[in-house]
Amino acid sequence: MNNDDNNNDHVNNNNRLHPIENSILRALSKSGRWMSIEDLVDSTNQSIDQVRRGIEWLKFKNLISLKDRSSVIVSLGQNGQKAVVEGLPEWRLVNAVRQGSKTPASILESGLLKPNEINAAIAAAKRNQWIEFKQVESSNIRIIVLTTLADNLSDEEKLLQKLSRWQKNNDDDNNNILSSDLEPGERQSFNLLKGRPEYVTEREKSLEVILSEKGKELLLALTPTMDVETERQLTSQLITSGKWKDVKFSSLDVVAPVLLKYPGRKHPLTDLIDEVKEIFVGLGFTEIDGPMVQTSFWNFDVLFTPQDHPAREMQDTFYISDIKHNVFANPSQIKKISRIHEKGWKYKWSVEDARRTVLRTHTTPVTIRYLADTKPTSARIFSIGRVFRNEKVSYKHLAEFNQVEGILTGKHVTLRDLMGLQKEFYRMLGISKIKFWPTFFPYTEPSLQSVIYNDVLDKWVEMGGMGILRPEVTEPLGIKNPVLAWGVGLERIAMLRFGLNDVRELYDNKLSWLRSLTRCQL
Repeated sequence: MNNDDNNNDHVNNNNRLHPIENSILRALSKSGRWMSIEDLVDSTNQSIDQVRRGIEWLKFKNLISLKDRSSVIVSLGQNGQKAVVEGLPEWRLVNAVRQGSKTPASILESGLLKPNEINAAIAAAKRNQWIEFKQVESSNIRIIVLTTLADNLSDEEKLLQKLSRWQKNNDDDNNNILSSDLEPGERQSFNLLKGRPEYVTEREKSLEVILSEKGKELLLALTPTMDVETERQLTSQLITSGKWKDVKFSSLDVVAPVLLKYPGRKHPLTDLIDEVKEIFVGLGFTEIDGPMVQTSFWNFDVLFTPQDHPAREMQDTFYISDIKHNVFANPSQIKKISRIHEKGWKYKWSVEDARRTVLRTHTTPVTIRYLADTKPTSARIFSIGRVFRNEKVSYKHLAEFNQVEGILTGKHVTLRDLMGLQKEFYRMLGISKIKFWPTFFPYTEPSLQSVIYNDVLDKWVEMGGMGILRPEVTEPLGIKNPVLAWGVGLERIAMLRFGLNDVRELYDNKLSWLRSLTRCQL
């Protein structure tokens, strides 16, 4: 095989090189030395992920050599660059004293220091033995005076100036200051500066790359063709002008992963709320809403919850102090509710307790108020809203959360209808294993607890309460037909949907978690 055949093989190899590979080879050829990944990012204008990908491709083709040389490069941070020009806070303190400011108050008035810098500046200046405090005779005033060492630069300032000189010549990688190159005194100064925000930085430099002999041979044959400009995109201008015939187009890697983009989006919990709303509307329900601030009458009394019930205590409920409603229901409703409580619970019902204002502990006041106002013979209603419980926040409890609640009323509705409706609701959420346990609620009879099977935890998990509203609830409000009711905390559904073990994670707003969630979880 002659030289022309070898050159043709190299040119063919170039056609199989990705543009990222070409750009890395060019950068290595111009440098002629070992280059770090960070150096290649700067030289090729590629992202760090693209450079890493290109290095893997070139390594597989034996066109580059790699070595691990773990080292730490030190440099100035944002505040460090500012301190090189203006001086460290303790140096500015010395200048303020030279100009006649003798007390912390007068130093601040000079404008050379900010209030958040004065204490640190005094401490550092005393550590450097630049200043000392003296008591003014016949006075309680202590003033700051300079010592004979005040003209000496501190080791920290000397290190800042050294790092500044390096950054001015940063084009040459050999000017890097490595952490291992710092002398013991400089290392101590560096550690002191690290304790200050953004004065110095450290970055690790490990993997380094250089052209292999095979890569150098390829470059010798490809030098004329590597510098030929290529087009990445066929534009309308190229087509209309006819230039596309003479343009060389770069190859495209159709299987390479694209750059990740993180556009604005709804919070996952908001997406779940929208999904639940869509399910209920699809089942023929209508959404209602109401205020989060309610009277105890509608939050508790109408629901046949006795006034001495533990749920009405301040350790369980948020009361709004010093606010009571004089008009919260019509006289007939108040009279009937009073009578039903005294008859059923055998105590003297207090209208003063009913006037108290609370942050609603559930959304049922909204639905029960709707029933009292409209008295429907048949209806399918649901609501989703914030509710409040005076509970200690933990991995499974929040003081404020969302509740999903629904009611269904009709002449012939039964508990069997309610269980079927719940199964269909959970099925549409992707939950198939569901059963019901008997339980007790003051305002429903019979009452059930819906439980679903969690495959991750390998156990049954309680979700929400349900039942038929008691006659003591419906009859005083003039509601004739049976009313099926249920409620569940939306955060419980969200924890299952997103695989969380701590409900607080829903509100931590961790970008890494928010970005990792797909739009559709089913």
